[in-house]
Amino acid sequence: MMSPNPSSDDRGSSNAANFRHTPLQIIHFIGNFLRIWSVYSMYSYLSQTGASVVLFIFSCLVPSSILFLILQKPWKGRPLSNTQVVPSLINGVITALYYILWGIGLKSCGPVRAILAEYSGAVLGVLSAVLYGRKGHIWKKEILNMKSMIAPISAGVLSALRRVITRRISLKNQLKRRLHAITIASATCFLFPVAMWDMIVGSSSTNVELPFSVWAFSSTILFGVILIFYVDSIAEERLHMVFSSPRHLMVAGGCLILMEIFYKMDFSLPGFLICCILLGFGIYEATSLELKGLLFQLDIFETRIFVNCMDYVYVHHERED
Repeated sequence: MMSPNPSSDDRGSSNAANFRHTPLQIIHFIGNFLRIWSVYSMYSYLSQTGASVVLFIFSCLVPSSILFLILQKPWKGRPLSNTQVVPSLINGVITALYYILWGIGLKSCGPVRAILAEYSGAVLGVLSAVLYGRKGHIWKKEILNMKSMIAPISAGVLSALRRVITRRISLKNQLKRRLHAITIASATCFLFPVAMWDMIVGSSSTNVELPFSVWAFSSTILFGVILIFYVDSIAEERLHMVFSSPRHLMVAGGCLILMEIFYKMDFSLPGFLICCILLGFGIYEATSLELKGLLFQLDIFETRIFVNCMDYVYVHHERED
């Protein structure tokens, strides 16, 4: 009769596999840390200079698209079909809208809320309960809290949508990278008339300037657009860690804590931890319920707690007149 206990060879192979993944996990953490660092530099730049979000995003996407095209060379290799190119072009429009909304949310809400809202794209059931709640008076109670969160939450939904489109276009890694270069180029082309319109209309009403900052632009280009794509691709291919997963959220949460301490932000650690726990639980429940076809049956009470916790991430000190 065979023993039900696992053999030592199986345990040894499992430990060896975990040891082989350790360097990849370190790379994943460093890549996310650099990306979040670029987010804080972008937030400092936008809040201090008052520069246009659209112009800043466009100025960063132009060199990013050129670098992606040089690295991936989508015109070489096996010819791409229309069923792959056309969705990639459409995905570029979605990506451009995502960057605009996310930048607006970053400027108005700060890095913590903007980054956590990006993960809310995996909790579409929870978001639908917030936006289309069964009780109409919920909006009256939370309208002030939700108003500033509309842009980053919408960006999170668009982020989830563009990732789904990317996965459905191609499952091959090399082909996915070639199509991503087309997507970023399409996003840049879509943003060009928007940026020009913002410059023309803004210059007629206010003084629109885009002061140059080496660290803000270079970190956003290298870490926030280019490096994070390859790091997330490695995590998805080798570590089986998708962006909308509790493990990915845990890595981002650790990086956020470090950056909040480093930048000496007005930060509430207990509120942040509670928010991350609720968001991670929501991601876990949403993804598991999605497989069962029960995504829209999440409790509205849990959703309201999550939205309220987002407002306690920062401790606001108001002065009395």
